[in-house]
Amino acid sequence: MQLHTIDTGYFKLDGGAMFGVVPKSIWIKLNPPDENNMCTWALRCMLAQDGDRLILIDNGIGDKQDAKFFGHYYLHGEDTLDKSLKQLGYHRSDITDVILTHLHFDHCGGSIIRAGEKLIPAFEKAVYWSNERHWKWATQPNEREKASFLKENILPIHESGQLKFLEGNESNLPTGLSILQAYGHTDAMMLPKCQYKGRTVVFMADLLPSAAHIPLPYVMAYDMFPLTTLQEKKSFLTEAVEQDYVLFFEHDPQIECCTLQQTEKGIRVKETFKLSEL
Repeated sequence: MQLHTIDTGYFKLDGGAMFGVVPKSIWIKLNPPDENNMCTWALRCMLAQDGDRLILIDNGIGDKQDAKFFGHYYLHGEDTLDKSLKQLGYHRSDITDVILTHLHFDHCGGSIIRAGEKLIPAFEKAVYWSNERHWKWATQPNEREKASFLKENILPIHESGQLKFLEGNESNLPTGLSILQAYGHTDAMMLPKCQYKGRTVVFMADLLPSAAHIPLPYVMAYDMFPLTTLQEKKSFLTEAVEQDYVLFFEHDPQIECCTLQQTEKGIRVKETFKLSEL
């Protein structure tokens, strides 16, 4: 298996929402905000190549929303999904599988594109993988989370016939790729876990959106069940130190990957590097 970083640009979210109960006087040093209290975050995805399968993990925010929508999130940067794929010698039509960690717009917005008046899959030959529990959660959303689950990103996947569910057994995935599930940020989020060059690389999605979120109290206000996130983080970080996992961050604007170490202050970053440096 070969792993590649797919950069799709940057966007902005409110710093207070991203750092939850942590005071601004502390988090401002980690990700300085603009004059509107908005911090820059990456939209970083991953491509796994295994034999004749090309597996894309998440796909960014996409470009089909209107100017009003993008005006809230300040999409910027030179990178796009198509540009990143092209740099590796690929096209969207080469993708055989798309693993959607969860169905929030900044993770699955690139799944669907506009073709005239129609909404069609961006990856015409791909199977889109979710799980039944999260799909139900996203298509019957609660009022608090509804704004993150955009029907135009989600329903056309099912209508295309390209949607499949990973349920408990992962026999549909290549050897060396498995799924962890987390329930604090949103219900039944999937975290791909890849065996790569003798290491275990975990795609953190929104359990740990950035390296700045490693300390236990740093839980996003966006999380549906923050105490569940707290317990999931504590358990995962302990395992990650013991097993020397490599953490791959989807939203960190600077740090792509890191390893961890136990310190007097708790579990913290040990080394940072790019996935290509493994």
